[in-house]
Amino acid sequence: MTDTDPLVVEQRGTVRWLLLNRPQRRNALDITLVQALDKQITSAEADPGTAVVAVAGNGPSFCAGGDFHQFLQLHDRGENPVGFLADVSACFSRIAASPKPWVAVLHGHAVAGGLELALACDVVVAADTTLIGDGHLKRRLVPAGGSSVRLPGAVGRGLSRWLLLTGELLPATAFAHTGWIRAIVPEADLDATATRVCRQLADHSSPAQQRLKALLHRIDGIGPEDALREELATFADNWSASSVADALRAFLAPRTAKADTK
Repeated sequence: MTDTDPLVVEQRGTVRWLLLNRPQRRNALDITLVQALDKQITSAEADPGTAVVAVAGNGPSFCAGGDFHQFLQLHDRGENPVGFLADVSACFSRIAASPKPWVAVLHGHAVAGGLELALACDVVVAADTTLIGDGHLKRRLVPAGGSSVRLPGAVGRGLSRWLLLTGELLPATAFAHTGWIRAIVPEADLDATATRVCRQLADHSSPAQQRLKALLHRIDGIGPEDALREELATFADNWSASSVADALRAFLAPRTAKADTK
């Protein structure tokens, strides 16, 4: 792993940090970066020492979207970029479905594919000056990495329609009321805040957390009755497949002992 790699990996305890590393392109997504990100999804999920994955950007921005240079190279070779975008979409869907929590750490710009990457993550932390939006329409494009699907659930129907249909970019502070961004802080405090948020998630790492994360992914977009059945089935699976009863006994033991002495 070198500073010229498109993705720089740093393990900080049980948190794996992935740094998008194409600063000269504002970390625009190309084939090499997406392949590197996809590889790290597999690696992080297989690593018992990794409880949480954080993804951030090197340079002036988190991620400005897809690399237009690559789009045009594909076009000039007579290829439709939809094949590449299918890989991007599949990569982001793997993040959304991952049993381990993912945290997006935003600064500068999180636009188009950058927004879609953040939407695939479970928790978002942002510098207050970050400009966020779908942005596709400004280049006569439409989303292909998930924003039309995931944005309404994150920020609400009205705001998502506005962002999608105008391409407008808004500062992170404009999203404070939506609850989508967990913490909005000055950029100088971003790393420390993201580290604290990741640590809180890691402190609760367990098979139960992983099953719950998988459940939350499965019930996204399905009806409440199906979601309730999925929830109950997940509880049953978690109860039988882990030492929940032992944990409850350990929790109750000092309280039971105290009650018996009264």
